[in-house]
Amino acid sequence: MSDESIHAVCGRDYPRNWAEFLDWFGNDRACAEYLEKLRWPEGFVCPSCASKGDPYRASRARLICRACRTQFTVTAGTIFEGTRTSLTTWFTAIWYVTTQKNGVSALSLKRVLGIGSYQTAWTILHKLRRAMVRPGRERLVGIVEVDETYVGGEEEGVRGRQTETKAILAIAIELHTPKGYGRVRIRQIKDVSGDSLIPFIVDTVEPGSTVNTDGWKGYNGLATYGYTHNKTVLSATGDPAQVVMPGVHRIASLLKRWLLGTHQGAALPVHLDEYLDEYTFRFNRRNSRSRGLLFYRLLQNAVVVSPSSYRAIVDCRR
Repeated sequence: MSDESIHAVCGRDYPRNWAEFLDWFGNDRACAEYLEKLRWPEGFVCPSCASKGDPYRASRARLICRACRTQFTVTAGTIFEGTRTSLTTWFTAIWYVTTQKNGVSALSLKRVLGIGSYQTAWTILHKLRRAMVRPGRERLVGIVEVDETYVGGEEEGVRGRQTETKAILAIAIELHTPKGYGRVRIRQIKDVSGDSLIPFIVDTVEPGSTVNTDGWKGYNGLATYGYTHNKTVLSATGDPAQVVMPGVHRIASLLKRWLLGTHQGAALPVHLDEYLDEYTFRFNRRNSRSRGLLFYRLLQNAVVVSPSSYRAIVDCRR
């Protein structure tokens, strides 16, 4: 059973509002205790020897395993590892990011939280984006619509699926019957060949699902991977692409509007995948009953995602 399927209770597992947030997380010690509960919900397990049982508690928030005597902190091995920013600032940033429906920019985060530098705010946001993808997340199932789109400026003299400067995105979205959409997956790909499109589908869609695509040759051979492939040649239908493939075109439209609105089109291709992860996180939780639940889910991910340094993020290393 995944963490996503565990029912979290508002007011018990996560704050109901800003006033309750301030009451719960007034200092770094309270934040660290909350991280312990998220990281080891069934009791402490040593990251080094996997032994169970309460650790010794030393100065500077160090935990010492009673079995192997290894010392570490609750933030070791998480996105908070090695940070010079206080946990209270981190928690406030996570609350602010998740409770803003359309997200925030690094400049906005810097101003609202009084963070000392733009670089620190930018790094916090990118570390959070990396935590928005839960390790081992389930693939899409059922009827799934797949298509490509492009992000970037206008190009002159370039037609069809060719591109010189735009980023190419592959989009997959679950279709519900009789109407509605489920989860989405988005990834930047290098081209629209089968060598790029087929691996994207295999990674994101569960075999046995029905995959709807247009007639592009890059999708040929999907059936050999265990999918039911419904191919629609757009020129034969007489309908525009947004009518034949409504799901992916709606996602593409909303995504581009979000990139231009919240981020002023400043998402560089080299970091675009992290922005796509944020959009996916938000879209897939669009029906959450409480914005505080997004805060809780992101912190759940934050304690299981490996740490990344500022240099690794700049160099796009995971």
